[in-house]
Amino acid sequence: MTDRNRPLRLGMHTYTLHFFGLGESWGFGKDYYFEQTMSLYALMDKAVKWELDGLQITKVDLLTTAEKDPFGTENLKKVAQAAKEHGLFLEFNSSFQAGSDSRVNCTAEEALRIGHDLDAELVKFSLDIIRPRELYGSCMHPDVMRQMTDRYDEFKRTIPLIEEFGMQIAIENHTDTFADEILWIVDKLNHPLIGTCVDTMNPLQVIENPYYAMERMLPKAYCCHFSDDIIVVDPLGVHDIGAAHGQGSMDCPKMVSQIREKSPMDKIIFENEIAFRSMEEPIEEARARELQACEESVWYLRDVLKLGVRNR
Repeated sequence: MTDRNRPLRLGMHTYTLHFFGLGESWGFGKDYYFEQTMSLYALMDKAVKWELDGLQITKVDLLTTAEKDPFGTENLKKVAQAAKEHGLFLEFNSSFQAGSDSRVNCTAEEALRIGHDLDAELVKFSLDIIRPRELYGSCMHPDVMRQMTDRYDEFKRTIPLIEEFGMQIAIENHTDTFADEILWIVDKLNHPLIGTCVDTMNPLQVIENPYYAMERMLPKAYCCHFSDDIIVVDPLGVHDIGAAHGQGSMDCPKMVSQIREKSPMDKIIFENEIAFRSMEEPIEEARARELQACEESVWYLRDVLKLGVRNR
């Protein structure tokens, strides 16, 4: 379908360093925030050191850039200029009703305006669908589709703004949606600036085959959240636990080949999902493991899989 050898820029979703207060909090089922110990500007410096090409950021990250009006046009343009000076592209990541961190929530219009002021290449949306308890066989469940039509209506209202800004949007198979549900809303919206965001591990959260989800969504993908979790079976049950790329249970080279062959994308956004070893683990230790995993992922993705174009 596309050039199997074409270069792919490499970006990072800031939630990779959520223990440092970047990205968003997750997994608690309620608002629970970690102290912000690193600013977005400091992360830009690290991204240059790591030879990344860009960052996907959230409203949470923007809180570190200004004490007053962090989402105002003046500050957002300042952030955009800093990214440009660092040689980094930006994408903006938004949720409608995040379960663990309400700070990332936006209306579709608010997210588009923030993305525009950031000079972002793309705005990515999670749909935040509440699914029935029985996940098995629940794709296109009536309770889900009622919520999907509400999201469809909101996106439909913003199409004039999307066209005015000329900015791509990508709708993610978050931990609450099947690939075919995402394709339903993208197909119904039927607009050249609206595509999918393929997350490589989220299918597991709805009992879906990640390979199937990628095959279905990649042809219309404008964005990819690329992670590599490890499947663990122990006396506490079965878990998918975040790992550095190349150290988990996924075939990372095969997934990159799928992306190159099946999608029109020219970049990959990686993320790590590093979790606490236990709820008693000191946050300082969790941060150290998270940063180590991030740096190991960057090494693997750049030096082994040859992703990224910076300094090539």
